[in-house]
Amino acid sequence: MLSIVITAWNEEKNLPRVVASVKKLADEIIVVVDKASTDQTAEVAKKLGCKVFSHAHTGIVEPMRNFSISKATGPWVLLLDADEEVSTSLSSLIQKKIKDGKDYYRLPRKNIIFGQWIKNTHWWPDYVYRLFKKGSITWQNTVHSIPFTKGEGGDFPATEEAAIVHHHYDSISQYVDRLNRYTDYQADSLQKSGHMFTWSDLLAKPFAEFLRQFFARAGYKDGLHGLALAGLQAFSELVLYLKVWQARGFTPAHISIPEFEKVIKSKSGELSWWVYQGKIDSAPFFTKIFLKIWRALAR
Repeated sequence: MLSIVITAWNEEKNLPRVVASVKKLADEIIVVVDKASTDQTAEVAKKLGCKVFSHAHTGIVEPMRNFSISKATGPWVLLLDADEEVSTSLSSLIQKKIKDGKDYYRLPRKNIIFGQWIKNTHWWPDYVYRLFKKGSITWQNTVHSIPFTKGEGGDFPATEEAAIVHHHYDSISQYVDRLNRYTDYQADSLQKSGHMFTWSDLLAKPFAEFLRQFFARAGYKDGLHGLALAGLQAFSELVLYLKVWQARGFTPAHISIPEFEKVIKSKSGELSWWVYQGKIDSAPFFTKIFLKIWRALAR
């Protein structure tokens, strides 16, 4: 028996799609609705024949997941978000995998962002713990946490046929809205960890995040979408550290021009390194050697 568990907060528009995608696969479909929902999510779920429960609003999904799993009656659980979808090929693979003897599986996700499948950076294969025997997975009550596991696990292949389709961000406004919620929790976590905020965090952290996403993780291969996402993730870092500053009472700090210049030069050097690396990666063999020598001399 397979229980499909779906967590939802203001998801009346997405719910019919995800439920329709698992109707033939599921022995039961459970929808847990955030009590802060202001639309018809619960009513839509009931009309679709789902078992419906409510959960107190926490602002993050992890506590809802543990509660949702507790409501499943089957020995196996497939956990989904309301903006996800299971393809016919994935359904067939799930039916085979639950007979393989393992206790849990990570599944890849095909993230559709601003209308395009994002195939680089951390967006692919974006493995997530979603298929498991009840009792083998428990989530921590922190945002984007990796769950505790028990038993033997495995991975589905990193192919489109084996991936959950994730209709992620439809608009910039949606991204910024989630960014605002997530950075609240991240800022609180940084504060509790004893992070010593300095004004340079507002320059160095966002810039480093942009370089990581656009160059190190090859976001540039996704074109304009990759550039936009790298910029948004850098902006997220800026908002995060501004909130850390806010938590400290907006304490004033003097910034000298030489100090500012030092931070900018450091990051400019990193940018130049990555630009050259991009040229090296796409260049013919002998040009690669020349560019490597040139970069070494320029440092």
